[in-house]
Parts: sequence; C-alpha cells; structure tokens
Amino acid sequence: MIAAIVTLCGCEVLFCSCKSSSKTTETSYPLVAGTLEAPLQPDSAPAKVMEAMERATRYHNHEIMSDTAHDLCVEAIGEVDTTPTEGYGIVVEKGAASTSFLNLGNARQPKARYDAKTGTLWFANCAMWGTGVQVERLYLMRFDKNNKAHIACTIDPYDIQQQVCQRLGYSIEGEQVTLYDGGREIARATNTVSDMGGFDSEQPLWIGEQIEYDLSGDTPRLLITPGVKFTTGLVLTYDDMPTLSAPISIDGEGKVSIGEMSERE
Repeated sequence: MIAAIVTLCGCEVLFCSCKSSSKTTETSYPLVAGTLEAPLQPDSAPAKVMEAMERATRYHNHEIMSDTAHDLCVEAIGEVDTTPTEGYGIVVEKGAASTSFLNLGNARQPKARYDAKTGTLWFANCAMWGTGVQVERLYLMRFDKNNKAHIACTIDPYDIQQQVCQRLGYSIEGEQVTLYDGGREIARATNTVSDMGGFDSEQPLWIGEQIEYDLSGDTPRLLITPGVKFTTGLVLTYDDMPTLSAPISIDGEGKVSIGEMSERE
C-alpha cells in the first residue's frame, strides 16, 4: 500500500491505493498499479463563487485559446465584478454565441483545441495537483446550430488509469526498467536513485499521479508518467521515468479508446 498527500483543487487530501502485482500482461510481465481508487469528484465551484458569478454584471476573463479562422475562443473567468472566482469558470464563444461553464476549473494552465473537421472542442483542465502530481480531466464539447456549446463527453482520470493498468507492464533487471504495452516493448529507463533502499519488492511501479493531455495536434494525446515506489519513503519518484504518449479517441456512444502507447519524443 502506498500513501501520498496531494492538493485537490486547493485542498490537501490523503489517498491510499492497494497493489495489483498479481495481475500480468498477456506475455506474463507484471502490470503497474493505480493510485486512484475511484472516479474523481466533478468540477464544482464553491457556493459563494457560484452565487457571485450568477449575479455578476461583468466577467473579467483571460484567454485560454483563440481560433480566429473559425471565430472561436475559450476564456477563463478570473473575476466576476470584483470577486475572484478561485480558479473556476470558463466561457466558450463561437460566432455571436457565448456559453458559460461556471463549474469548470480553470487553474494551472487549462488548454483547448478546436477540431474543425468534426466541429468539436477539446478542453483539458487540472483535476488534482500537488508535489509530483498533475492530473487532468478531458472534456469533449460540441455545438448546436446556434453555436451554443455543451459537454458531450467527460473523460475521468480514473477511467484512463484503469485502462492503462490493464496494458502497461514492466520488467526490472538491476537498475534498468523496461516498459511494455501489452507485451510490446515501448521504453527503457535506468534508475539513478541510490538512497531509497532499492525498488519496492511487492509493487514498484504505479500510475495515476501524472495524467495529462497534449492538445497540440489534430488528435488528443494522453501523457502518462509512471512513478517508482522504493523500499523507503511514502511518495512516488519520477526522476528517471519516461513519459508515455498515446492517442485518445471517443466513438459515437461515448466509449473512450486509448491507442498504442509509445515513449514521448
């Protein structure tokens, strides 16, 4: 069992997760374990902030993304009148239409990208953060005939973790860690940490504390960095571990699929 203290939307919480070392990939490599034990709570602005936003006469926004070619922009709400929003609230403007999502978090550099071919907007924001922790939630938004936006699908970090935990295997020889996607070798790393008592004998590799997205291309890419648990210490270490990347897709029924994983270039 591993425990770590992280900051969830500004509040410190303690979470613990059980090991899953008994599971293996189809080629008998042990699988990584997950730190997240359940889906995260949905974004929800504090009641006093929501009340202030609902009665405000003016929003003070800053830009997250602008696509002038398609007359679209995404902005974070920093203040409503003179009240800080405490990291909540975004506005999506397309053409003459403006849609506010007051509960969505906008802290720690949210990102957005518009896919003109499918008419969808991808938005990623931070759901959990702290020392060594950066966990993002991904949203897919669509537009109606009047250009008003709505959330069509929300991808929770826990669901992503669970999918990856069924595929991401590892082997350790000396200080070298090799990672496998369903038995296919995808990355190698050499551990340089020498003062932590060596790799944990029961469950040395975990995921769940670093789940992010790259929205720079036409297809969103999942970014996951595994952490190492050593014999001593309660937190995971990421010093030598590679970041893995995989394309993300959603079918018409909202099912999320993760493509082949590879080491991020």
